[in-house]
Amino acid sequence: MRTTHPLITAVVRRSVRLVQASRVLFVPSIALAVACNPTTNDTRVRAAAATAAARDAALADTLTRLITDAYDFSRPGVVDRLLGLYAPHDPVVSAAAGRVTTSRALLAQSIGGFWTRVGQNMRDPRFVVRERYATALGPDAAVLTVTYAIPHETPRGLPHTLAGAWTAVFVRRGGRWMIVQEHLSDLPPRPADPADSAAAVP
Repeated sequence: MRTTHPLITAVVRRSVRLVQASRVLFVPSIALAVACNPTTNDTRVRAAAATAAARDAALADTLTRLITDAYDFSRPGVVDRLLGLYAPHDPVVSAAAGRVTTSRALLAQSIGGFWTRVGQNMRDPRFVVRERYATALGPDAAVLTVTYAIPHETPRGLPHTLAGAWTAVFVRRGGRWMIVQEHLSDLPPRPADPADSAAAVP
């Protein structure tokens, strides 16, 4: 039976321990080097920013589509569709014309009053979105700001435009996006702009 010299055995065991220790230290060293590498961090930041931008662009498409579908004046039931944009239960916070309401019932009165006084008297109205900016506030919450215009003709056939900016906070409940808070800022009326037709959201 062959025996190994004790000195050789000790050297071999020490070498094995050194190799194992170097393996343990090697992996954390790589992770530390990656974490401390500015190029790697910049790449991650750019990738995260691109992902957020794509997510917000998709949100802008979705939420703008909801609004433009509701403001399709060519179909009956406009008042019901407009009210359907909002959460079904109080509070629904709405700020417009220097006043704030938190009641969905009051919001319904305001929408109905707009349609009775103005909406049903407009000839060939179109709802046009010019600018839109959406930001995700969470997996089921988002804020959308748009500038909009409603070019039309008055009952006397004169060109007229309603326009303004609108910021709305949406939440998603049961798979459906709905407004829980909004602020509208109206612009003074102006003549219809021929460029509106080119800017209209299809």
